Amino acid sequence: MGTARERLVSSTAVEAVVPFWQPIEDGAIAYFSGRISAPRLEFRALRIDLRSPDITIVVRGGHSDTLSTKVSSFVRENALAAGINALPFDPVSGKEGEPRTNIGIVVSDGIMISPPQAGYSALVFYNDGGASVVSQAEIASTDDIANAAGGFHQILEAGELTERAFDTKARHPRSAAGISADGRYLYLLVVDGRRIGSIGSTEAETALMLRALGSHDGINFDGGGSSSLVMRYPNGRIRPVNTPIHDGIPGRERAVAGCLGIRIIGGVQKE
Repeated sequence: MGTARERLVSSTAVEAVVPFWQPIEDGAIAYFSGRISAPRLEFRALRIDLRSPDITIVVRGGHSDTLSTKVSSFVRENALAAGINALPFDPVSGKEGEPRTNIGIVVSDGIMISPPQAGYSALVFYNDGGASVVSQAEIASTDDIANAAGGFHQILEAGELTERAFDTKARHPRSAAGISADGRYLYLLVVDGRRIGSIGSTEAETALMLRALGSHDGINFDGGGSSSLVMRYPNGRIRPVNTPIHDGIPGRERAVAGCLGIRIIGGVQKE
């Protein structure tokens, strides 16, 4: 997976996607990669079993919570199995270790690193094990929140596309996340863009993909050159499964701020 020889499951349209999950890490995490012919899109996805006792959610605002980090560095430094970029930030560059302002909420182990941003949504993980996509304006305290990663907007609600998703037509590389109706599964999705083989998805197409994967509710994270889904491979190597494009260079990761990661107890191998 995530290699030049990776075989992508082909679908004729976004609505026709049927996930073929490949279990990894004893089934606590599963991987799926696909290609859509109309429009031309390539995507990668993870399904995480939140009920697995071996799964832990990790959210950070960046390196040391205030400095820029690539998602691959975030995965490496926090001993994670996988990670994805989450909320928008300022300023934009490819250099790690620079000051970053998180634009939206970041809650890490019950501590608020960055406050809510009115008008945006967030993926919230609660102390009781539940998870949901909510408006950041609704988050008044962190008393019952274990972790939270802000993003842009909710694009899937109760299995239906939101009005926002229908109204936004621009195509970009996308990072997104969803939660199943029963709250058991977390889905992480990345869609490549800005290249011939994958032109980037609209918010509506991203929502449809999340729904096809199994999501009931979904959020659009920061995208464009920030989009990166990183995994730790069985041989210990850490790298993106997609093709990030920072400054127009395929394969170059952007140094972002807030990230969402997955840690597996006893499942991490050294590089």
